[in-house]
Amino acid sequence: MGLLRTFIAVDIPSHIQQLIQQRIEPLHKSVGAALVRWVTPESLHLTLKFLGNVAPANLQVLSQMLRAEADVVHDFDIQITGLGAFPSRNRPRVIFIGVQAPAELEVLQRGIESACARLGYEAEGRDFSPHLTVGRVRQDASSSDQQKICGALERTNIDLPGTARVDSVHLYKSELNPGGPVYTKLFSAPLKS
Repeated sequence: MGLLRTFIAVDIPSHIQQLIQQRIEPLHKSVGAALVRWVTPESLHLTLKFLGNVAPANLQVLSQMLRAEADVVHDFDIQITGLGAFPSRNRPRVIFIGVQAPAELEVLQRGIESACARLGYEAEGRDFSPHLTVGRVRQDASSSDQQKICGALERTNIDLPGTARVDSVHLYKSELNPGGPVYTKLFSAPLKS
């Protein structure tokens, strides 16, 4: 078996995934699939750490690390907020739904980041900014395409009142396919209740 493309994330309940899908549908129609690769609702998750390519032999150590980090954080709720874009709404590359969370999420993410660094995985160069990616602007988008996307983002007001309970953290495998990535859960660790 070759290397596995992996990441660590928390799940979003299916009713929140469907609510997000419903609320961003007008944006889908306005922008279309030619300019943005949209994330399917069932693939929405909150990434805590992207590991990249991992040898299957390392999965056991990663699972133990994840269990240890989950054991020190109590379960908590996150609040789903509005629409945004990275690096900015004027130059969107990633379209996302924001997440507000208590300190427990940052404690969990920092613990995982630190433990992964001790295991030899590259540290993230940017500050953690919790979000749910809903679309990625295609690399070949022209400046007029970018303006179209910016206009659509400005016209779209998404009210997303919703709370999701975070009670576990997961190690995922990501397989890139022409129809979009396929995520497979490899391991789950429950948080303290």
